[in-house]
Amino acid sequence: MKKKILIGIVIVVVLGIAAFIVFSSKETELKFKTEKITKGDIEATVTATGTVNAVTTVLVGTQVSGTIKQIYVDFNSPVKQGQLIAQIDPSTFEAQVQQARANLLSAKANVEKAEASLLDTKRTMERNRELFSKNLIARSDLDTSETNYDAAKAQVSATKAQVAQTEAALEYAATNLRYTRIQSPVNGIVVSRNVDVGQTVAASFQTPTLFNIAQDLTKMQIDTNVGEADIGKVNVKQDVEFTVDAYPDITFKGRVSQVRNAPITVQNVVTYDVVIYVDNPEFKLKPGMTANVSIIISSKKDVLKIPNTALRFRPSEAIKNKGTTQPKGPGVWIVENNKPKRVKVETGISDGNYTEVVSGEINEGQEIIVESSAKTKAQPGTGSLGRGLRF
Repeated sequence: MKKKILIGIVIVVVLGIAAFIVFSSKETELKFKTEKITKGDIEATVTATGTVNAVTTVLVGTQVSGTIKQIYVDFNSPVKQGQLIAQIDPSTFEAQVQQARANLLSAKANVEKAEASLLDTKRTMERNRELFSKNLIARSDLDTSETNYDAAKAQVSATKAQVAQTEAALEYAATNLRYTRIQSPVNGIVVSRNVDVGQTVAASFQTPTLFNIAQDLTKMQIDTNVGEADIGKVNVKQDVEFTVDAYPDITFKGRVSQVRNAPITVQNVVTYDVVIYVDNPEFKLKPGMTANVSIIISSKKDVLKIPNTALRFRPSEAIKNKGTTQPKGPGVWIVENNKPKRVKVETGISDGNYTEVVSGEINEGQEIIVESSAKTKAQPGTGSLGRGLRF
């Protein structure tokens, strides 16, 4: 019995030694995905989205209420400053003008009547003064005539004031009559028309908008929202490139014209309005289009550049244990004698995919590691080395 136990122990020991020899003799084959270092152009940009608008848009409304009698323009109609674009039914306002004119005539007639009365009271007062000087009338008769004269004089002033009042009322009625003619305040193009013939507009509380006129569609602007993390990089006169969904194959050019200081807070996210001026000679850009904007912060030509994946590459712990070191600061990994070697570099601007190399012991055309994989001669998935690597 003891002999069988001893034989079993010996067999287990022998199998353990054999397994140890087999696993320890496995050679690890290191494989890396590499990419060549190239030279080229790099642009550091800030991306944002915005809306295309006309630089100057005028909302044309009405200051009087009434029914739209005629409309002389439509969508996309070119208009000149002072051009008649709509007419509100003037019948009521014409009647008000006629009534105000009649009131003015009546007020002027009252002035003439008051002046005639004044002249009569003046004659009576002068006659009574002469009679009183001869003791032919009582003092009370003279006082009455003088009082009547003063009252007639005051009545003339009152009727003249009434004339001025009715003149103002006539001017007010005439102004309202002029307001029934809706005229374009600027040269431009009608972007939108919000009324139809027969529609009643009410200007009791606020001025209703009848037309939206863009002053010059050859000059457009884009209002973009740039996050607070990037707004410090944006400055006036920086070049801008953008696309719109209507022309996905065309890249439009623009320039930053204004960086507004007023914050825009939506759901605790703070952004700032950056205004971009754009030339639109072919009228391809239309108000309301969504623009995907890239503000060019910095640009470098023909510089050494490396993929950002190479800067993010980190070797697995298994490779690090073979004696490689990783000092602080940016760096890339190269393959030297079938082993990874870290090279320290100084980086410049980045476009999100590639980063400029300012200095470092690397050259154009040299292979750098962007990804690693480690496999053994054993079946895939066996051994601790394969599980310790990242893909």
